Amino acid sequence: MAEARLFHEEDCNLSLLQGKKIAIIGYGSQGHAHALNLKDSGCDVVVGLYEGSKSKAKAEAQGLTVMTNAEAAKWADIIMILINDEKQADMYKKDIAPNLKSGDMLMFAHGFNINYKLIVPPADVDVTMIAPKAPGHTVRSEYQAGKGTPCLVAVEQDATGHALDLALAYGAGLGAARAGILETTFKTETETDLFGEQAVLCGGVCKLMQTGFEVLCEAGYDPRNAYFECIHEMKLIVDLIYQSGFAGMRYSISNTAEFGDYVSGPRIITEDTKKAMKAVLSDIQDGSFASAFIQDMKAGGIQFQAMKKKAAAHPSEEIGAEIRKLYSWNDESEKLINN
Repeated sequence: MAEARLFHEEDCNLSLLQGKKIAIIGYGSQGHAHALNLKDSGCDVVVGLYEGSKSKAKAEAQGLTVMTNAEAAKWADIIMILINDEKQADMYKKDIAPNLKSGDMLMFAHGFNINYKLIVPPADVDVTMIAPKAPGHTVRSEYQAGKGTPCLVAVEQDATGHALDLALAYGAGLGAARAGILETTFKTETETDLFGEQAVLCGGVCKLMQTGFEVLCEAGYDPRNAYFECIHEMKLIVDLIYQSGFAGMRYSISNTAEFGDYVSGPRIITEDTKKAMKAVLSDIQDGSFASAFIQDMKAGGIQFQAMKKKAAAHPSEEIGAEIRKLYSWNDESEKLINN
């Protein structure tokens, strides 16, 4: 497999966006960052929202023009879709497809709908991706600090012959070229992103922490101790890995902790765990996960809401709320849940 290219500022021509009209569909975490960064980079940007969206006032207060999704799609040459995966296909069919012009560029920050063919664009438009590897607030704050957030770039359909150059210009407008833009494909981004979320970052890590919490509580230890040791300290370890890799983390912990890491880690994450991870990946690759997710969302999210309710009732949540009140550095810790 050829090594993927990594693009920097010298590889991107922001001026290609001059004269281009860009519509950002959605104004959530990523939407606000894309719209504001591109606006500050001198681009002609509008925000597309559904009728009655509560985000309209916020976007307008931040100096952006707001249109309906259909109006924005009709006006724009470049359309970046940044709403929830499960809502994209219906919105595309209703608002965007009737308003696409030959030579337009349809953009995504995640390959889900294109990879699983929930959205099938016409052959005469470019289809590309710019996927920031950070939450929207970080994409925005790094840009404002004169830095950038690494992004992925992919071209699914190159109708004009200039799709990659234009996508890279968009990435430069976000500030991503200051850090680096890594070339990938829609298929690779979709499958690796979903796998990382399910097997490691969200599904794997949350289940690991909560199971550790349960084991200590069932052994008779104070739940507050269990929370500190199995959940609270996760951030400390992840921050060390983020800053300097596994070797840097192990340099910073005690010899006792490092020895325990080596002898006990393989007892927890076994070959059976790896087989289960491979099964998760298989469900992602063959579309089983996507099909189950979309079917549940179309049915009103019955299974999703039931799982969400069960997760919220885990004993670690009540203890966590109590513990987080002790964080003098985190006075607004509950806002993420309440908003």
